[in-house]
Amino acid sequence: MAAAKSRAEKARKTDTVKAAPKEAAEAKPAKVEPAKAKAEPAKPAAPRPNFKAKEFVVYPAHGVGQILEIEEQEVAGHRLELFVINFDKEKMTLRVPTNKATAVGMRKLSDTGVVDSAIETLRGRARIKRTMWSRRAQEYEAKINSGDLISIAEVVRDLYRSDRQPEQSYSERQLYEAALDRMAREVAAVERIGEDAAIERVEEALQGTPKGEKTPKTDEASEAA
Repeated sequence: MAAAKSRAEKARKTDTVKAAPKEAAEAKPAKVEPAKAKAEPAKPAAPRPNFKAKEFVVYPAHGVGQILEIEEQEVAGHRLELFVINFDKEKMTLRVPTNKATAVGMRKLSDTGVVDSAIETLRGRARIKRTMWSRRAQEYEAKINSGDLISIAEVVRDLYRSDRQPEQSYSERQLYEAALDRMAREVAAVERIGEDAAIERVEEALQGTPKGEKTPKTDEASEAA
């Protein structure tokens, strides 16, 4: 009897020993291979825009300026190449990193086709949105500072007032003159004429349509705004 009991206990111990490694194997976490970082190819340096010294360009926030030179400066141990742009009318010089020129919207002067389209825009009927002046003024400022000649021509057209129309408010007049100045300076640079002659051409296009006898067309899509 005792011998049978001893054999049963021995058998249980043997089963326990055999089961232990199996349980341990089941509990062992799977080995996770660390993800191998993929080597990213080196990004090529942004190509320098094709602007040259002495060339006239348009900088959105300031209008037409002339590149005086392309200089290099050392900043924090790095060599930095800069366009040195002069805005003669404002008596201001701006330095723009060559690799940032495209990002800030700097561009070459418009071609004659774009100038002709802008002049034709002036002959169209004004489109005045039926929104509060403060909102329209923000939209006009955004167009002026976009650097886009057609958008600037739209501001000139919409804010123009002939002798037959009511006078502008001070803020309207300020925006009109800012847009007129931006447009005339680019027209003058493209056509190589004086700024006064460019203003005269713009005003002649504006006067080509007798706006004083017509009600400005309202942008119907904006009425619900």
